[in-house]
Amino acid sequence: MSYASVFRPDLFAGQVAVVTGGGSGIGRCIAHELAALGATVVVSGRKEERLLLVKAEILASGGKADAIVCNMRDEQQVDALMKETVARHGRLDHLVNNAGGQFLAPPDAISLKGWNAVIETNLTGAFLACKSAKAAWMGAHGGAIVCIVADFWNGMPLMAHTSAARAGVANLMQSLALAWAPYGIRLNAVAPGTIRSSGLKNYPPAVVQMLG
Repeated sequence: MSYASVFRPDLFAGQVAVVTGGGSGIGRCIAHELAALGATVVVSGRKEERLLLVKAEILASGGKADAIVCNMRDEQQVDALMKETVARHGRLDHLVNNAGGQFLAPPDAISLKGWNAVIETNLTGAFLACKSAKAAWMGAHGGAIVCIVADFWNGMPLMAHTSAARAGVANLMQSLALAWAPYGIRLNAVAPGTIRSSGLKNYPPAVVQMLG
């Protein structure tokens, strides 16, 4: 494998991981690392062409990968993602909830439609994915779930919607960790900070420059 991980080789050999939002940015890199560590990685997202590109990259590097289209705001699609993963690969050991989206706007300029779209994608989508992963496999076999969140602790004045959603995800992980501990399911929220990935293309040049 060409991906250089800090973890020992074959750490996740024989295991299966779903990475939502795996077609670009942080999700793409997470998928590459998991594959480099021996996992079969199922990348998921709304845009099939991006997913197929990441799948091809991983396969070309000697890893194992699959791609399944899924809109995280659609409960039936999320359920199908988890069930199809188990049907194709026989198990589901890891879930990385990385899918998300937001836009820059002062609070007064956020419409109800815009607010709901961000909450549904970032918070409700994470809940649906966790719930479906447990139902499809982890409830009977255990597993590990990681949700990628933002640095919301001091507030995000131009992204109040995503700040509220990500704070909700972090608390959700605490609640589910307590509720699902008897099932052997570990849940964590990880805030990697600002990453200069392809996701920055969604923001104006002045914002990108400010981020360094």
